[in-house]
This record gives sequence, structure tokens and C-alpha cells, in this order.
Amino acid sequence: MENKKLSIIITDDHNLFRKGMASILEDFDFIENIYEAGNGYELLSLLDNTHPIPDLVLLDLQMPEMDGMEATQKIREKFPDMKIIILTMQDDEQIILHMIQQGVNGYLMKNADPDELEKAIKKVIQKDLYFPEDISKLVIGSLNKKRKTPIITELTKREIKVLELVCKEYTATEIAEELNLSPRTVEGYRTKLLEKTGAKNLAGLVVFALKNEIVKV
Repeated sequence: MENKKLSIIITDDHNLFRKGMASILEDFDFIENIYEAGNGYELLSLLDNTHPIPDLVLLDLQMPEMDGMEATQKIREKFPDMKIIILTMQDDEQIILHMIQQGVNGYLMKNADPDELEKAIKKVIQKDLYFPEDISKLVIGSLNKKRKTPIITELTKREIKVLELVCKEYTATEIAEELNLSPRTVEGYRTKLLEKTGAKNLAGLVVFALKNEIVKV
């Protein structure tokens, strides 16, 4: 992670849970600053008033005043590059799929162990997305039920190849090496893919690729 230490906001309406999470995060040597918010309003206020802006948000879904769904929407409007990992007890596949389509970078259950939390944070920072195997199976199962005729008429062969590599969790640099392109050119392809598919981030691109059978599982 290039020796950069991270700043993280824990957003949950239960004080004891936040304190427990903070205690776990303090043991990760790559985390420097830990902030806490009790709901979406407090989270947005922190993002507005913390400089430099934190790197990642751990976000519960069920909170008073402003829940995680609304907070995600407002974050994506104002801070489109903010990394968001949902940390919740909500395992409904429709909610999970909705949050991925809204642009979250990861989705973890609150009963995940600290090692998986550490892995998720590192993956999201390095590669923009992380979903544990059980969550991935839920999402894929839901997409399989709804899958229709593929609608990939506007993607070029090169864009499809870049999308396939995105789904394999290649970074822009790794895609550039694979396709003999410059990283800047790859970023251009990824930006164009986001525009064409309507996805909000790389996680959304993966959902699009699965839904349209660009990648097989």
C-alpha cells in the first residue's frame, strides 16, 4: 500500500460497536487516524470538515436520521472517489445488489473476523473492490435469475478486454502491462466504460459484466 497510512471513518449508531471496531483497527499498522460517526449526517459533516479527507468509510445500513443507503447516495454525489465498505447484518441479496449498483466498494457482514476486515480494507484501497465469497455467490445467483439477452452493442473489443481484466481485479498498471498500453490510456478506457455502462465504480462494472455475460462464473 505504498507505505501510506490510512484514515478511516466508522459509521454506526451503536457506540459500543464503534469503540470495538476502533480497537480492532488500531491493531492494523497501516491505519493512522480513526474517526467515528453515529449516522449519515455526522458522517457527511466529518467528510466536509476533515482535512485531508479520510480514505475510507466503514458504513452501517440501519441508522437513525440518515441511514447508510441515503448516506451512500450523498457521498457518491459529493465525494465520488470515496471508498465505501458496507459493514452490516443485512444479508438480503436485493439490498446487497442495490448497494453495489449505488457504488459501494465492498460489503461485509458484522460477524466477519478481523483478518477478513483487514483483507477487505487493503483490497478496496489497492484494487477498488472486495466482496467475500458468500456475498459474491448471492449477487451472482440474483443476476442469474434476472439475466436477459446481453446488450453489449456499444463496447469495442478493446473495452471488453479491459473490462474482463477489471473483473479479474487487475489494477490499471497491470492492465497496461497486459495490453501493452500506458496506464493513462487504460484509465481512459475505464472512464469510458463507466460512462457507457452507467456504473459508478469498478464494482458496478463487475456487476454489469456478470449481468451481460461478458465474464463467466
